[in-house]
Amino acid sequence: MGLSNIMSATPAEYLYSHAPERPVLFFSPAILQQTATRFIDGFPGLVTYAVKSNPGEAVIQNLFAAGINGYDVASIPEIELITRMAPGAAMHYNNPVRSRGEIARAVELGVRSFSVDSHSELAKLKALVPASAEISVRFKLPVSGAAYDFGAKFGATVEKATALLAEAGEMGFTTSLTFHPGTQCTDPAAWDAYIRTAAQIATDAGVRLARLNVGGGFPAHRLSDVTPELEAIFALIDRVTDEAFGEARPALVCEPGRGLVAESFSLATQVRAVRDDAHVFLNDGIYGALAELALVGIIDRTEVRTGEGAPRGGAALPRIVFGPTCDSVDRLPGELALPADIEEGDYVLFHGMGAYSTATVTAFNGFGAIDIATVMALH
Repeated sequence: MGLSNIMSATPAEYLYSHAPERPVLFFSPAILQQTATRFIDGFPGLVTYAVKSNPGEAVIQNLFAAGINGYDVASIPEIELITRMAPGAAMHYNNPVRSRGEIARAVELGVRSFSVDSHSELAKLKALVPASAEISVRFKLPVSGAAYDFGAKFGATVEKATALLAEAGEMGFTTSLTFHPGTQCTDPAAWDAYIRTAAQIATDAGVRLARLNVGGGFPAHRLSDVTPELEAIFALIDRVTDEAFGEARPALVCEPGRGLVAESFSLATQVRAVRDDAHVFLNDGIYGALAELALVGIIDRTEVRTGEGAPRGGAALPRIVFGPTCDSVDRLPGELALPADIEEGDYVLFHGMGAYSTATVTAFNGFGAIDIATVMALH
């Protein structure tokens, strides 16, 4: 999987001129940089990119060029990538469970900010990281308005977070708090509850926070009739932080992955078959670039084009859509409205596909080969 050097104006132009027989991800650097500017201008603090959502080198290059100078890194390979692609950028190692070898390597590569959600991991950090490092205690609350719960694996309870924060302060670390409201969070009230709880944790721990990381979870445009209102979320975060902390307001950090990168990619899949005018089989599915749909639900921002690149205009009918593998679970969730005149050889384009697509693709059943092409615009 690699980035093509061929530049096309739009996906339709590429499909017409190349007639690809395997899936193609179309990447628009212009859209990625525009989205980065939207976050930098709108969010009232430091914007850090969650590398795991799409670690492509072209993605990192364009984000760094747009002014993203902080990165949420969850593994040593991601730290090594950012060290190479974005020299001098801040790196926050916010995977709260790491081996001693991973911690030592991160320190060697210049990481000075670590999250923690347990006493055992805090003890590791005390033994291995510089005393001037930032320790950001991660806490969790019941999920509201998110596609799935990030607190099922990570995050301390409020009571434990209070104890961890006090302990980190006593150790002499720079103390911060962090949380994640859950992926694709469309309910701004989730940030409200988390920020107010963070202020109470800091008060109860007797610690003044250096920073508050309000996580990722910023929603991407996945459904045609639900347009995320990022600026409203930014404004709420700013206002509630003032209300909750007053003069003790910490510096703010966010770590969007999906919210930054999703809109800059579209995926073109080819129709392998239309079975008895009921089921549509694509050459990509949940073992490929569409893997995340099984977890967070369908993306209905689609268009269908003929093999010549012309748009299909038939009335939309709900269809069951399968991927190409010989596995019955390789099915998109629910049904997808597709033109009644869809045919084998047509292309179904999914928009908003930059996050958790290239990062999670597999070669199961011999599939998984995906091309990446650069375009000036996605529509």
